[in-house]
Order: sequence, then structure tokens, then C-alpha cells
Amino acid sequence: MQRPVASFPLAPSLKVKLINAGFQTTNDLVDLRPLQLSKEVGITHEEAVEVLQTLRCDSQTAQERASGGSFTALQLLQQEQTLGTIVTFCSELDSVLGGGLPVGKTTEICGAPGIGKTQLCIQLAVDVQIPVCFGGLGGQAVYIDTEGSFLIQRAVDIAQAAVDHCSLLADDAEQRKSLKEFTVEKILSNLFLIRCHDYVELLAEIYLLPEFLAQHPDVRLVVIDSIAFPFRHDFEDLSQRTRLLNGLAQQLIQMATKHSVAVVLTNQMTTKVWRGQSKLVPALGESWGHAATQRLILHWEGSKRLASLYKSPSQMEATVQYQITGEGFRDVPHSGPSRSHDDDSCNDTSGNYCKRPRVEGTQS
Repeated sequence: MQRPVASFPLAPSLKVKLINAGFQTTNDLVDLRPLQLSKEVGITHEEAVEVLQTLRCDSQTAQERASGGSFTALQLLQQEQTLGTIVTFCSELDSVLGGGLPVGKTTEICGAPGIGKTQLCIQLAVDVQIPVCFGGLGGQAVYIDTEGSFLIQRAVDIAQAAVDHCSLLADDAEQRKSLKEFTVEKILSNLFLIRCHDYVELLAEIYLLPEFLAQHPDVRLVVIDSIAFPFRHDFEDLSQRTRLLNGLAQQLIQMATKHSVAVVLTNQMTTKVWRGQSKLVPALGESWGHAATQRLILHWEGSKRLASLYKSPSQMEATVQYQITGEGFRDVPHSGPSRSHDDDSCNDTSGNYCKRPRVEGTQS
């Protein structure tokens, strides 16, 4: 059954324009691109993207209802265990995260400029490609850069360090064979880069991304660095911004689940004044704080870099120290997590996690 355009959660004036232009149901809109819709209806490109974004969310929800969406808790547990995690090369942080960054979920990484958000994202884009025989996922990565902060030489350095480390770990024929394909050149060729200059381009890319993922089933990581930058500039209509962000969050959650990818979003920090005192908090408002499955905040304590897990459906809140070296995101020698529960970093009964690239005390 096709949903009437009049029932969509859109501005009344926008719905009137769509109906007057002859678009009555979702079936009339399903094959259109934003630019084509903008011309035919006489609306802005931003409004066209909002309409199609709303349509896609409604379509995916309808498909989930049609499929029944019913399964047991055991099936859900088995599915999550099958998807795996992406290691960060900081074993203490991996332990806090439950083995690494979870696939099939969305993770927001917040922090001030220079704290290491982009460094961690590039590290993850490399680590997701670690061969399965080393405990990795052997996948590919999509990296959406909205700030122009991606540095290819940094990716080369981190990739080379990952290759060198796996070379040291190789102790059987399968691992030595896999190293022939796990090279810097191969890592870079499996990292798809997209540059977005404003929120319209970002929304358009997210709208098209599911089709790209369907054509590239090996992608296991999608990074948006950052989500805040395009939405914090040139936005006079804050209610529209909220609607677009809510729709975007739903799309990313559905994308993570349907295509079995880890979605990583970086966010900036802003100053909030409350009762005469100011403090740094993640940007985009309190409602956006519920968008991601888990939230990781990188911050300074003196000269120390700390990573705090503030929100997670399955892990306890904890803080660990890390460092940025020439080789990438790494442990600090002899540092441990500030948490009350026991450290059980080797929690994979198969032993694979113990064989993962856990670089402890590595110096640049």
C-alpha cells in the first residue's frame, strides 16, 4: 500500500507544493533524484533532499513491518556475535568497548580539536581490513570527510604500521598467505573517500549510500568525520535542522543494521553555560545525544589524552588513557582503565581476540 504524501511529517507548504505538482503517493516519488524533484516541484534542493529522506525512512519501516520483524533474543545475540568488532589498536579501549567497536551499531566520537578523533577514524578504517585469520574482519571502509581533515599520508603511515604488526604476528601458513594481500596499496584501495562540502551534499550522499553498500557487500565501516561541521553553519531554521538530523540518525541506524556495518560519527564540542558555570559538551543539542547507540568522548586531563565511554547499551562507563604515535592510535605504557569491573580483554573463547593486533606500549 502506498502512503499518501499528505500524511508525511513535512511542512504543510511543502506538502501542498508536492500535491499540486502531481505527487500524490510514495509511488510517485520513489524513482526521483533530489535535483529532478527540485525542478519539477519548484522547491529548493534542500527541501527535495528532506522529502526523499523522509520517503526512504518510511519505506524501510514499512519493509520491516511487512517482514514481521520477529526473532528470538538468542537469535539477536548470535547475530551480534557473528558481526564482530573492529579493534582500535589500543587494547585498553578495546576492552572497555567489549572487544572493539561494534559492527551493526552507530558510535559517536566527540572531542575538542586536536584530541585525536580523525586519527581514531583513520585507524578504524585501516583496522577493519585486518585479515580474518588475524582476528579481523577483512572488510572495506567508506570515509565521508566533511571538514577536509583526512590526510592521505597519515593513512599510509597507519596502514604500514598495521601491516608490519601483522607480519610480526604471522605464525602459520594461512596468515603468511594473507599478508600477500594485506599491503598498504590494498588497504588504500579498499578505503572509499567521499568529500562533502555542506549538509545538502552530505544528506544526498547518505541517501545514495545504501545502494553503494549493496554493490559493495564487503564494506564493514562507514565514517562521517564530522557530522557536526555541516550542520553548525548557515542554518537559520533550527527546526528544519532538527528534522533533518532526526531523519539522518534513523537512516544511519537502519543502514548499520541492514547492511551490517559499523557507523562512526565524529562530533565537535561546544560551550554550555548553566547556573553561571560553563562546560564543554557535544554539539548539536541534547536530543542528538540519543541518536547514536554509544558515545565515546575524547578529552584532555592535563597533558594526558583520555577516552571515556559515556553511553553504551551493554558496557559500563569507563575511562582509559591513550596516545597518538607515528604509528597511530595506541596504548600508553602501563596505563589501565578507570573502572570498577574486572578486566577481561581476552574474552573470545576461540582465542582470536588474544591474537588480534593489540599493540601495548608501542612508541613512535
